[in-house]
Amino acid sequence: MMAFSAPIIFLFASVLVACVPARFRAPILLITPFAGLASILWFGMGTHAVVSVQGFELIFYRIDTLSFPFGVVFCIAAFLAGLYAWHVRDVVQQVATLGYAGAALGGVFAGDLITLFIWWEATAITSVFLIFARRTPGAMATGMRYLIIQVLSGVLLLAGLLLHFYDTGSTTFGNLGLVSLGTWLIFIAFGIKCAFPFLHNWLQDAYPAATITGTVVLSAFTTKMAVYTLARGYAGTEVLVYIGSVMAIFTLFFAVIENDLRRVLAYSLNSQLGFMVVGVGIGTELALNGTVAHAFSSVLYKSLLFMTVGAVMYRTGTSKASELGGLYRTMPVTMVCCLVGAMSISAFPLLSGFISKSLIIDAASKKGYYLAWFALVAASVGAIAHTAIKIPFFTFFGHDSGKRPAEAPRHMQLAMVITAFLCVFIGVFPGTLYAILPYSVDYQPYTFSHVITQMQLLCFALLAFVYLMKVGLHPNQIRRVNLDADWVYRKAAAVALPAIVAAVAAVNRRARDVAMDGLKRSMTRLSQFASPSGLLADIWGVNAMVSVVVALMLAILALNLF
Repeated sequence: MMAFSAPIIFLFASVLVACVPARFRAPILLITPFAGLASILWFGMGTHAVVSVQGFELIFYRIDTLSFPFGVVFCIAAFLAGLYAWHVRDVVQQVATLGYAGAALGGVFAGDLITLFIWWEATAITSVFLIFARRTPGAMATGMRYLIIQVLSGVLLLAGLLLHFYDTGSTTFGNLGLVSLGTWLIFIAFGIKCAFPFLHNWLQDAYPAATITGTVVLSAFTTKMAVYTLARGYAGTEVLVYIGSVMAIFTLFFAVIENDLRRVLAYSLNSQLGFMVVGVGIGTELALNGTVAHAFSSVLYKSLLFMTVGAVMYRTGTSKASELGGLYRTMPVTMVCCLVGAMSISAFPLLSGFISKSLIIDAASKKGYYLAWFALVAASVGAIAHTAIKIPFFTFFGHDSGKRPAEAPRHMQLAMVITAFLCVFIGVFPGTLYAILPYSVDYQPYTFSHVITQMQLLCFALLAFVYLMKVGLHPNQIRRVNLDADWVYRKAAAVALPAIVAAVAAVNRRARDVAMDGLKRSMTRLSQFASPSGLLADIWGVNAMVSVVVALMLAILALNLF
């Protein structure tokens, strides 16, 4: 049965893509997600594909109310990414896309920590090739940094599960809680992939460095899989409320001043993850429903925004806001889809972000987390400013860059239109998404107060943007390098590394010298003791030999007694 599970179907397809002629590869990318989704629906709720290895029960396919929505949206995202990348003839990207999606599905459906670890590392190995596939020195360096951080997360997960097994005798992946060193290590491993504050820079570093289509794929899986693992293992862990609140607002400043629009979207993605982490930390049914719903919506509208910026980059060769503007004249379909994605992330009524984000904000208010509520509202305004307004304005309107590129290829347009339609459909018919959430939903997003409050935020954010632009206070979109916490390991650590290596080498040499000197002295004394002229070479009398034997026997007796 395991051979027919969705993760294995994707992995088999990735191997198949590497073996067939180029003309068959793109169709396989489109067919595989449907086969994966059919597998999820065919198996249905329950625990499947259980394998016993050396006394450990490995659960490869656990479908329940929490994993099911993630599995569905991952299959949808894989299909949309495959359609968007129809023109790609790079077998490395095609194999990596299917392998990466399959590994992410495997992580979501893993029923034990050992299986989770296997897929956890598989996502790192498969996804990095979407960065390497750009084949530039910068992409190679970024890919290595990304891989080191992702593998570090896996090492922490492995150490944590070993300690957890030692403490409890179980590897079941359920609610863990912060109760031991092992669960803390697992928590940090999840936090790295979820881009917790100061562990987040791999995201802004790696995603913009990937290929145009690779960035769309990357945006859908790793971080959402991490959100799922937090919801599975640490629901109701209060510290997540505060971590998520910081995530939601921490990256706002960087997104506002950033010139590279793909990096803006990466920072924005980090902020949106903060909403989900807050929902996990609150841990109520309403909050967890909001987390899953927002993860589902975020996969769609973030993919849509990355698609539109990618289409612009595909036609113009740049994603720098300072080099764009006025593209609405020749890229109207891309512009409209970008506006739909922008309004979705800003939680505009009748779009997907509105019906998911409000669940988490209301849950924070009902549980009395008023600081978190304020942080999420502020982050909502920030999302309007740095993504919903900034990206469409500087890309398609604003100053006229003079560029007149052709519209995106038809398959890119189709992928964007389908994704935009899903964002609208979910917003207009929220019951469709609410029906597959972990808990029954008794919630009405379209109340008068919800709509009015959100429209006020939208209007005031728009007025603030217009005012700042008119008086010249809005940060100029110019070419620059913005320093973030990754400066520590990208620059400072690189500068300090030679000195650290030299110091470690010096200590190592000194330790070896001391050890060798001690060994030489010991050998000298031993040779003096055992040499022909030494003590052992003397002729011992019978009395001395008997005394030695008696002493040894007494010693052995003492050891046995005590």
